[in-house]
Amino acid sequence: MSLYRTHVLPRLVNLTCGSSTITPLRDRVCAGLHGEVVEIGFGSGLNVPHYPAGVASVTGVEPADLGWRLARKRLDATVIHVKRAGLNGESLPFEDNSFDSALSTFTLCTIPDVAAALREVHRVLKPGGALHFLEHGSAPDEDVRRWQRRLEPIQKRVAGGCHLTREHVALVTAAGFTVVECEQFYQDGVPHPYGAATLARAVVETPAA
Repeated sequence: MSLYRTHVLPRLVNLTCGSSTITPLRDRVCAGLHGEVVEIGFGSGLNVPHYPAGVASVTGVEPADLGWRLARKRLDATVIHVKRAGLNGESLPFEDNSFDSALSTFTLCTIPDVAAALREVHRVLKPGGALHFLEHGSAPDEDVRRWQRRLEPIQKRVAGGCHLTREHVALVTAAGFTVVECEQFYQDGVPHPYGAATLARAVVETPAA
C-alpha cells in the first residue's frame, strides 16, 4: 500500500467528509440505529458523535490504522463501546446474523468488490436488521452523469479508488436487501458530479413462517 494511501488519503477524507454541510446528513443516516451495529468503512470515526442512544455497541471495519488514530478524540468522548474488528468489507470476520444494524457512509463508492461487501453485510445482519447508508454516486440527471463518467478515472486515482457512477440502490437491492426509505439529492455547496447523494435504509426481510 502506498504512502499516499496510508498517510495522506485518510487525512484528506477526514477533512472533506468532516465538513459542516455533511453533519446534519450524518444525524439523519444514523437515526434509528440500534443494538449491535457494524460500521463498514469506519474511517476516522466521523459518525461517532451521531450514534443514537439506542446503540449498544459499534464494531468498526476499517483498514487504515491512521483512521483509527484520527478517531481517538471522538472515541474518548462517547459512552458507546466501539471496537475495531476486520479490515476488509468484502470478507467480514463475523458469524451470520450477528448484528442488529449496519452503517455505511461514503464507503460503498470505494470498495473494489462492492457487491461482495454488500452480500457480507446482508449475511451478518439479523432478519429484520437494517443497513443505513449515505453515499455519493450516479446522478439523477444525464448531463451530470456524462461529467461523472469523464471525471471518474481521475477521481479513482486521487481518492483511493472512489467511483462517481455507482448505482447504490440497485447494488443494495441486488445483494438481497429491500430498500424501505430512500432520498436522492445534490449536496449543498458541492459540484453536482461529486455531490449526487443517496441517503437510504434497506432491510433484511424476515423469512416467512
